[in-house]
Amino acid sequence: MFSTLLQTAGTIISGKEEQLKLAIACLLAKGHLLIEDLPGMGKTTLAHLLAKLFGLDYSRIQFTSDMLPADIIGVSIFDKNTTEFRFHPGPVFSQLVLADEINRATAKTQSALLEAMEEQQITMDGKTYQLDDPFFVIATQNPQTQAGTFPLPESQLDRFLMRIVLGYPNRQTERGILSGADRRELLQDIPALFSTEQLVRMQQQIREIHISSALLDYVQDILQFSRHSPYFLTGLSPRAGLALLRAAQAWAFIHNREMVIPDDIKAVLPSIVLHRLNIKTDQQQTDQQVINLFNDLPIP
Repeated sequence: MFSTLLQTAGTIISGKEEQLKLAIACLLAKGHLLIEDLPGMGKTTLAHLLAKLFGLDYSRIQFTSDMLPADIIGVSIFDKNTTEFRFHPGPVFSQLVLADEINRATAKTQSALLEAMEEQQITMDGKTYQLDDPFFVIATQNPQTQAGTFPLPESQLDRFLMRIVLGYPNRQTERGILSGADRRELLQDIPALFSTEQLVRMQQQIREIHISSALLDYVQDILQFSRHSPYFLTGLSPRAGLALLRAAQAWAFIHNREMVIPDDIKAVLPSIVLHRLNIKTDQQQTDQQVINLFNDLPIP
């Protein structure tokens, strides 16, 4: 089932099978995905590709420094015929929302997504509006070293189940990109391999993937290590532990397993914890060195 999905996705996003599987696992786990990379690396293409493969309604929000929250969630406009205010939904009312270059908007505008991502609803003028199900946000973020960017608040970062980096393609993959057809043209011919109803069923089935008590101990050891380690300013929250379990269940589901094994947790660990940890400035740890610290923990 997923081999066909990955093979089809690989015709558009070449040489990035690991990142593709993480993005799919994030969607199956009912989380939200943050992609951090340089412009032109295929972030937007990946979001559009997932929408096509799973037959989801798709909307794209281009974040800019002058955006307002109403540009995302919508606005109420007075209707003189009914003498009432009528709510006009914004682009967040879609099944898959691409928040492109989210860190080019101010913190006030970024926060407009918080309720949507956490509660799957929008509150406007005292009324609550439910969002679509499934609801999946993919946000792209430019490196902080680029001009015109605002750092994402910790509360916003924590709403993202996963963060991935696509990175440069290898030489062979890049040659295929340069000499092949335009990826946006290829996207038009990508069929939907799953329906919305099938996706919802898979999201429900993932919760039934078994997790042993020994693996729960392992996840708690990871959380406790982060809280008492001299390398981090703050440790991982219980929400991060739940995110790790949900992502591991989705990873096991993709690999046709009915129970989570330690390798599932290790496979998703970097994408779950790295954007949630604040490394002390005097430690100078790379991402791989941080993960190596967790890999030293005993595995059940």
